[in-house]
Amino acid sequence: MAGEPQDDCLFCRIVAGSIPATIVRETETTVAFRDINPQAPTHVLVIPKAHHRDAAALAAAAPGLAADVLRETQAVADDEKLESYRVVFNTGSGAGQTVWHAHAHVLGGRGLDWPPG
Repeated sequence: MAGEPQDDCLFCRIVAGSIPATIVRETETTVAFRDINPQAPTHVLVIPKAHHRDAAALAAAAPGLAADVLRETQAVADDEKLESYRVVFNTGSGAGQTVWHAHAHVLGGRGLDWPPG
């Protein structure tokens, strides 16, 4: 069910503390941690603590929580002293989503060409 922790979800298990992560920020509603396969010098994931399958589901079910996630991407960028950065939400396997828990990637610390990939 949306919002409820899922036993088979990697990110739900990070939120619960049963899988370690390098946490850089935590609020009442979000957790931010370093990506284990960074694609830039700064690569931090910001996730809602509540489980939602992807960014679209999160925005539809909990727009305030989606705003919390987005607000935390700015806080991460500020903490990391990034003058410019990219925020990416992959939604669906064709877009590269591999963990089915909504999350934002905060990427920075190098030039990020456009278009990506």
